[in-house]
Amino acid sequence: MSGQLVLWVIASYLVGAIPTSYLIVRLLKGQDLRTLGSGNLGATNLYRVLGWKYAVPVGIFDLLKGAVPVLFFAPLAGGGDRTAILLGLAAVVGHVFSVFAGFKGGKGVATGAGVVLGLAPWAFVAALVTWVILVKVSGYVSLGSLGAALMLPPAVYFLHPERRPTIWLFAGLAGAIVIFHRGNIRRLLAGTENRFGRRAA
Repeated sequence: MSGQLVLWVIASYLVGAIPTSYLIVRLLKGQDLRTLGSGNLGATNLYRVLGWKYAVPVGIFDLLKGAVPVLFFAPLAGGGDRTAILLGLAAVVGHVFSVFAGFKGGKGVATGAGVVLGLAPWAFVAALVTWVILVKVSGYVSLGSLGAALMLPPAVYFLHPERRPTIWLFAGLAGAIVIFHRGNIRRLLAGTENRFGRRAA
């Protein structure tokens, strides 16, 4: 890996690491989101604490954290699709393990979605539809996120044939999302997972 590419990887990580939800709660409530709700720094937990008014723009910003590296950093770094996905993965890692929030963060779903949107928009649509259906039917955001992650590799394969040489990288992104949800999986199996829509008092 060249020195220049290393710098772009670091830049992508730092963009992904911007702890948007943490900063919003700290600014508005003077509290640490890591101690509220699920303790997660994603938009879902922010919704439970502050509601849609703040969760939606934060979710969009988190998505952009994944899209910016693949759409703007990657062309400058050179190297094609593999570089783009590498930078996108760096942003996801930054979101999940933010250096600005004690290496804590969200589950990487919105930022990962931004990576997919930038590289395989039709696969993004397929994953989004899967997410919406599963959340609506089950009430579990985590189940929707897991379903969307599992939908990603086949969606990329069938809807973006030009991306097939790098399908393993998309599979790696999907696998990372599943791993980041391992606690949610345990709670889903135990029947103790929180359903979407519950807000903190």
